[in-house]
Amino acid sequence: MLEDFLNNKPLFYNEIDYTRMPRVWQRIKKYFKLPKIIHIIGTNGKGTSGRFLATALLREGYSTGHYTSPHILEFNERIWINGHNATNKQLDTTHQKLLELLSQEELNSLSYFEYTTLLAMLLYSEEKLEYVVLEAGLGGEHDATAVFENRLTLLTPVDFDHESFLGDTIEAIATTKVNAVQKATIVAKQKHKEVYDVIKRLSKSKDFLAYNVEKCVSSEDIVMLNTIASEEMLPDYLYENMMLALAALKYLGISYTKASFSKARLFGRLSRVTKNVILDVGHNKLAAEAIVDTLAGKKYVLVYNTYKDKAYKEILEILRPIVKRVEVITVEDVRIESKEKLMAVLKELDLEYVAFDNSIKSDEEYLVFGSFSVAESFLKVCNG
Repeated sequence: MLEDFLNNKPLFYNEIDYTRMPRVWQRIKKYFKLPKIIHIIGTNGKGTSGRFLATALLREGYSTGHYTSPHILEFNERIWINGHNATNKQLDTTHQKLLELLSQEELNSLSYFEYTTLLAMLLYSEEKLEYVVLEAGLGGEHDATAVFENRLTLLTPVDFDHESFLGDTIEAIATTKVNAVQKATIVAKQKHKEVYDVIKRLSKSKDFLAYNVEKCVSSEDIVMLNTIASEEMLPDYLYENMMLALAALKYLGISYTKASFSKARLFGRLSRVTKNVILDVGHNKLAAEAIVDTLAGKKYVLVYNTYKDKAYKEILEILRPIVKRVEVITVEDVRIESKEKLMAVLKELDLEYVAFDNSIKSDEEYLVFGSFSVAESFLKVCNG
């Protein structure tokens, strides 16, 4: 069973080997018939941009897959096929086929994300899809998703995150991400000038085409985007994600209508779980800034926890204007920061805090934020 197999796979290896995934792919790629691939890289907005695009492609008549990560409640969420998560039967059948393609040495060497990326691509190949929207994990040029030939790369906003893997400057982070571009990229609106500088430099040295998203859409497109955003009450950052997806359609020469993007947002991004609970899987400063911009003017009980490697003091400082108090939710994950260190920061920031007692008061507004693991823990409690 796939579930048992993945439970014994490490998410990452301490010893980095950037040649492993390309080497394995080169040996087994003859067994795959890949769809047309749109690769998505960046820091924030990959999932929502990808789901907007995948949904639009499907509604315009193309069989489409969307590979995204991580998941909230079940692994199947990562592998979307024609509007639905992959079934357990599809996953287990494809898992058995992949086991037959790989040597024991390769199986032992591949990380969780590397293996599941190959699993997804084999399933998409078996399903004979026309398009796959392929979301990078946390990297760019060395990401498992970068080994596959693609038609277009979408670059979402780049900011600080996963610095231990990607570098501790915007230039370094942008460089490793933009190095994944193969033929052409459409660039979302960026917060940091350094990102544009990196794109300009690398597009010349690597000979790829680069387009800013605002140059790819017309005034008529903007009217349509405004209409959809107004009807669905999309926050600004989801509007920007939808614009990037629309620009991709235009690059590919695919027409669209308002229905192409209607009700296409991915769950977990400012999603209203109940009438007084909003859930967001964001976990970095850029996500926190987007949330404050959207929710400004009200105070929320923040249900929160964080990984050790996140800039959580800065994130909490950003969120402070909309926080009534913090309720620290228990998350069973070795990567989670210790309660003592988190509470010390909350005290330093003069934020009232208590432990989350697994209950929601009907007369208060709640924001669940911090990571996919926080979202998972909260939803499991709420769903019983």
